[in-house]
Amino acid sequence: MNAEKLLWNWQLGRDLVLRKAEEQWGTGVVEQLSLDLQAAFPNEKGFSSRNLRSMKQWYEFYASIWKQPVSKLLSTDEWSAEKLKQLGAEIQEQVNEGMPFPGIFAYVPWGHHIEILKKCHTVEEALYYIHCTIEEGWSRQTLMNCLKADRYHKVGNAVSNFTEQLPERQAQLAQEITKDNYDFGFITLPKEYKESELEEALIQNISRFLLELGTGFAFVGRQVELVVAGKSRRIDLLFYHIQLRAYICLELKAVPFEPEFVGKLNFYVNAIDKLKKTENDNPTIGLLICSNMDETEVQWSFEGVTTPIGVASYSNVKEEDLKRLLPTKEALVERIKLLEAEINKSKK
Repeated sequence: MNAEKLLWNWQLGRDLVLRKAEEQWGTGVVEQLSLDLQAAFPNEKGFSSRNLRSMKQWYEFYASIWKQPVSKLLSTDEWSAEKLKQLGAEIQEQVNEGMPFPGIFAYVPWGHHIEILKKCHTVEEALYYIHCTIEEGWSRQTLMNCLKADRYHKVGNAVSNFTEQLPERQAQLAQEITKDNYDFGFITLPKEYKESELEEALIQNISRFLLELGTGFAFVGRQVELVVAGKSRRIDLLFYHIQLRAYICLELKAVPFEPEFVGKLNFYVNAIDKLKKTENDNPTIGLLICSNMDETEVQWSFEGVTTPIGVASYSNVKEEDLKRLLPTKEALVERIKLLEAEINKSKK
């Protein structure tokens, strides 16, 4: 949908709100308007009564920002993009005709706007998904996946020592790219799976895994070898983050957090810094993802650690349906017949 049509949707929604159409003329006014528009523009789509109500809801939702100090909205750390600053300037000005159409909305398809309206409860949350859609080029399905995973509330919440181990700006960026929990609902594993199976499943779904990790992650390799003092050691997964300009050393654990995991990851991060990091790279960051964790244990484990490390959990791994993998009764009978035939043949 082009910018002109989005502007039209906004203006129609605004008119329905400002004129209090349903309050003055009854709830049937939207249905009648829908019929009138479809009759006037028979070759155009998007004039169903449901869609018209979405236009009204769209305007109402963002108009509520007038009740909030715009300066507060724009002061949050995540709204550093210039486009969001421009949006703040647009929505700060109040005019008698109602809230003007924020130009940044024209970069997001109408279907995306509808999905955001369905799931978001605050303007800040909605603007986060609008920002990500524009910056990362999300498809509608990708947006829906991120909304379902509640990415807005999870990003930036990993337990870490970034503040103590990195310069202020680098620490802020590192915190922003991590989550407290990663949604692995896109992989299926047996009930009692091993760490190697978890790693293999993530690699088999690397595109979806990169999406879950977030913007800027570039996959370098799995089981990356590091030779230290003549001994070969291997890192589970190695990434490079474009915005941070730093390697991300990722260790997976299919069990709850244990303090010794941090010590091992600390060693790997130091090894990457000494063996792979160049003068153009920022300090390597360690990311440990476990099946579960206790924040106090994690924080105490950081004592004495000299490298930047974040710890998070994962959830929603789907359990494999074993019945689906087992052969049917008919297939077993057929297999037995074949075996009997082979045995009888060998006796002759």
